[in-house]
Amino acid sequence: MSLPLSALAKLFPFVEWAPKINRQTLPADISAGLTGAVVVLPQGVAFATIAGMPPEYGLYAGMIPAIVAALFGSSWHLVSGPTTAASLVLFSSLSALAAPGSAQYVQLALTLAVMVGLLELTMGLFRLGSLVNFISHSVVVGFTAGAGVLIAANQIANFFGLAIPRGSHFHEIFIHFATHLDEVSLPVMAVGVATLATGLGIRHVAPRVPYMIVAILVGSVVAAGLIQFGGASVATVGALPASLPPLSAPSLDPQVWRVLAPTALAVTLFALTEALSISRALAIRSGQHIDGNREFVGQGLSNIAGSFFSGYVATGSFNRSALNYDAGAKTPLAAVIAGAALMVIVLVVAPYADHLPNAAMAGVLFLVSWGLIDRHHIAQIFRASRSETAVLVVTFLSTLLLELELAILAGVLLSLVLYLNRTSRPGILVRVPDPESPGRKFTSDAHLPECPQLRIIRVDGSLFFGAVAYLQETLRRFERMAPERKHLAIIMSGVNFIDIAGAEALAQTAKGLRARGGGLYLIRIKDEARDRLRRAGSLDAIGEENIFSSKTQALRAIYARLDHARCKSCDRRVFVECVRAGRAEPEEFESESMRGAA
Repeated sequence: MSLPLSALAKLFPFVEWAPKINRQTLPADISAGLTGAVVVLPQGVAFATIAGMPPEYGLYAGMIPAIVAALFGSSWHLVSGPTTAASLVLFSSLSALAAPGSAQYVQLALTLAVMVGLLELTMGLFRLGSLVNFISHSVVVGFTAGAGVLIAANQIANFFGLAIPRGSHFHEIFIHFATHLDEVSLPVMAVGVATLATGLGIRHVAPRVPYMIVAILVGSVVAAGLIQFGGASVATVGALPASLPPLSAPSLDPQVWRVLAPTALAVTLFALTEALSISRALAIRSGQHIDGNREFVGQGLSNIAGSFFSGYVATGSFNRSALNYDAGAKTPLAAVIAGAALMVIVLVVAPYADHLPNAAMAGVLFLVSWGLIDRHHIAQIFRASRSETAVLVVTFLSTLLLELELAILAGVLLSLVLYLNRTSRPGILVRVPDPESPGRKFTSDAHLPECPQLRIIRVDGSLFFGAVAYLQETLRRFERMAPERKHLAIIMSGVNFIDIAGAEALAQTAKGLRARGGGLYLIRIKDEARDRLRRAGSLDAIGEENIFSSKTQALRAIYARLDHARCKSCDRRVFVECVRAGRAEPEEFESESMRGAA
């Protein structure tokens, strides 16, 4: 019996996007995949060096993990592999346990990869992908822009031929650059400028042409000419070992797993945050929906598979994912092609990487970094909201000045603080009938008169422990402003949730108004909120008879409890019948009033 397509897609996500591959998407995916495979050559070596691993392991981490993550993840553009941040975390964690580059160190790295993969897979299977919802749009835009600036900053050394210490912080890079301008290599800079100018020109004139590959080739030709005819010194990637990733096995020693457990947990949270942030950043541009659970599973399977093919911890790469998108990738096939092409390139082209100048790679990555700065959405956020602007700026600056995982955490925490601040101040609007509108619809116009005995308000927002203080303070302010107004009707249609604290606050309000000779009335309360009041025991204090399904029904009952002597002398004329209140009987006034107020 065959599985339905939807069930099959849950097990094998590539079944869902494979039919989208056609004559239009395939060339774009091939072009993007080949570009990514070329770019990962120098990056993989650099990342492995940062991680304390032998250089070839940086390439191995960009092969099988990239393919598996693309096949089992949800993002159309995410490319997994070694990253700067993951490599730094790996080195700082494992260098205290073994000598970097040693066989023991490599096995620890492989063991850490499988542990991280198992944690990621478990989180995905338990559907914890909703954690991505706590990363707001402003955090993503700020983090992406900051990462773009970081990518450019980290390429300054290669672009200008400077010996900036590896691992330097953002500000240290620019201080070193400013104080060593006399050491800039003009031939190296010429290669970088030629690459950058070629990429910009082709993208502007012929956007369908794979401008990044052409730009790299032009930069390589310029470098070869300067070396051959000008005797210039231009650093290149260097020859790489021509071998496929050998089979490997992580340690199964329980003691090793216990030692690595805290590091595995920290790396897992960081790697998932990075992958999901990149996925969401690119999804905003492509209009795609990201399935966080599927992304967790894809990342987990990629690290588990990678650990058996000599790959250390892999996660989403900002450089290669942005390049993949910018190069025109249409489906995850581009990332699969990138991983497969890297294997072929390592076998065939790796020895010739000695002719690939680092400055040309820097020029291409400058193009990528500029593309990561979403100027449209940044301007939109600056215009729309000061609080979201604060989130964006804090995340951006944290990305430049702190570790990447801390930058994301800072943005998420600030977003949560602002969210809690907003939800702790629910909308509380005074409502009165508008005599100028058809049917005298209710409005919040402060210039219209209110009934001297009854205040009608609408609450928009949840009544939970964080909002109770604001609600009570607002009601106390109303009481101070008009102590003679002893009846309060709350339109509850905008309240989705009430917790114990909120239920108790309503009960106390009802008791206080009753003690003053008035009452509390709830109008159009939702069933779930009403059930909460009942389970909390607060409905007894409020009174079932004070719960109404409509304003007409509520006002009819409330009118019977008002002081009709005051009604006769009232000159505010809030309702249609107020002008006749002096001569109308209560029953007549009641029916007429309800028609006008409804």
